[in-house]
Amino acid sequence: MASFAKFASLLATFQCVVALSLGNPLERNLAYRSPFEEHPQFARDTGAIQKRHMQAFRKRQTVPAGTFGDEHYPTFYGGDFSNTLFLWNAGVNFTHAVASGDPLSTSVLLWTRAVPLPSTTPSNPSSTPFLPDQSVPVCVKFEIATDNAFKHVVDSGNAFTSYDVDFTVKVEANGLKADTSYFYRFSDCTNASIMSPVGKTRTFSDANTPASKVNGGKPLTLAVFSCSQYQAGWFNAYNFAATNVTPDAFLHLGDYIYESLGNGAKIGRAVLGRELATIHDYRQRLNQYRTDVGLVNAHLAGPWITVWDDHEVADNSWKAGTADSNDTSTGCSFSPSGACFTDRKLAAVRAYHEWMPIRQVAADDKLRIWRNFQIGQLLDLTMLDTRNYDRDVTDVYYNTVVNTLADGQNRSLMGPAQENWFFDTLSQSKKRGAIWRVVGQQIVFTQLNESGVFDLDAWDGYRQNRARVLSHLYNNKIDNTVILSGDSHANWVSDLAHPNDTTTYNSATGKGAIGVEFAGTAVTSGSSFGSGIQPAAADAISKVYVTAKGNEDLQWSEGSYRGFFTLQISTKTLTATYYAMNNVSNPNLDGFASAQFVVNSGENRLSRPIAGGSVKAGVLKSQA
Repeated sequence: MASFAKFASLLATFQCVVALSLGNPLERNLAYRSPFEEHPQFARDTGAIQKRHMQAFRKRQTVPAGTFGDEHYPTFYGGDFSNTLFLWNAGVNFTHAVASGDPLSTSVLLWTRAVPLPSTTPSNPSSTPFLPDQSVPVCVKFEIATDNAFKHVVDSGNAFTSYDVDFTVKVEANGLKADTSYFYRFSDCTNASIMSPVGKTRTFSDANTPASKVNGGKPLTLAVFSCSQYQAGWFNAYNFAATNVTPDAFLHLGDYIYESLGNGAKIGRAVLGRELATIHDYRQRLNQYRTDVGLVNAHLAGPWITVWDDHEVADNSWKAGTADSNDTSTGCSFSPSGACFTDRKLAAVRAYHEWMPIRQVAADDKLRIWRNFQIGQLLDLTMLDTRNYDRDVTDVYYNTVVNTLADGQNRSLMGPAQENWFFDTLSQSKKRGAIWRVVGQQIVFTQLNESGVFDLDAWDGYRQNRARVLSHLYNNKIDNTVILSGDSHANWVSDLAHPNDTTTYNSATGKGAIGVEFAGTAVTSGSSFGSGIQPAAADAISKVYVTAKGNEDLQWSEGSYRGFFTLQISTKTLTATYYAMNNVSNPNLDGFASAQFVVNSGENRLSRPIAGGSVKAGVLKSQA
């Protein structure tokens, strides 16, 4: 058996060597690609990388093999491969387990990171361990199967990675069956015994699947997260969801990482490096975040669908700058990281696409991650970018001029291209007969009067853009729209209606609304009500908010607990359940369901009595 295993490993190595010498197998790893297909200049030049590998190959044909210490490379039944192409054969470490994302009906993205293990020369075990240089590729094999024993593998293949993409690997598994659960793993091509953990993923139903047949006829459950700051606490919300909720997919609305520093040392959460600026900085921060056990478990548990917010680049980012940097001479020098905005943004986007299991969307412009998932005729899940794509200037603290711009007619969060695409997507969703339209985006949509203060970094700073969205829904009689929001570090649940409209909309009954917004709190980031604020004090503030003039749409507010919420979607109802974590200062699963809200199909409002008339945290308008 041992001989057979050795033979299999050597055969796999031989196949990898042959593959690497024929064509360009680097193309299988999507991490090398540009995040924007219409902007190939942002890709890693796989031709150049392949050429670099081949130059190493040619060198090995003319330089005596003994200088390379080839004893640790495999041979194939005695064949002398001492001058073959250099392929790392000392083993790899799957440092960050596995992840999957952006499931379609016949494919899903699979992700891992395969870091070469240090090696010594076998003839001299006491020699100094060394790692491969940039000319050395690493080969991994992926497998996806219908069973966790991998007896029924439905797709497999090899992919190569290297230091150029931080040894990340992102492949698309194809030929899958719709609405089906799968198991997947990676292994070292040169040593099949070195395997990654096994992840679980799934595909969605085909767009034409009747709504009653989606997810095998069971409600589809999505877990929704935002704002996970490493130094602020442990990512218990992810683990709670993976362990106690087991959703069909995980949605992240942004601020998956934070660029800033901060003192988390007292809870063992000090971040590495500096404020993020370079590709190394962003990779290092993603690396550290992905070591959190809760986040690891959540990525293992199911596919993720993500969009970014501002902190994946920098605080309060917009299309031409952030709170502490832009592309002026002053802006570049003002950045604590010493980088101009464009440099930071390109580095952040590059690292994000390397580390996240997100598809690279075909685009006719820059930065596109906005996309749509047609999940049978049950719903369209539309993911927007209201932050980086083409957002007009936002509130960056010192530019008080934004107060005078908030009502600007042409002011936009999305830019014309995305906005038109969004309206077309909503209309097409209705036309094709989808029951629900669920919109994942970054910032609170509903008007929020917070004791006379409006968040101009949210939709309140782009009021005409919000009006255009609401008018499109009303004018085209588009039912069952549910907007999801993050960013605010607090919980808000509202009917959707034009702000301050007490003629069309009745706050008590919900009559006249055109949809619902579910805005979620942070995984760990400090409450906007006050960092560390206790429930009683937060509820006192919530009571003021839900009764304030101008907050007619707002029906529930909660500002103390960190957590997440789920959507359970069926043909007749959409149910949102909010979960609160009792403690994020250490790893635990101590949480509870704080409130539950129901939306009945066709009603376009929260079902009354809201939350059944009772919540375990926060304040309902009806209670106040």
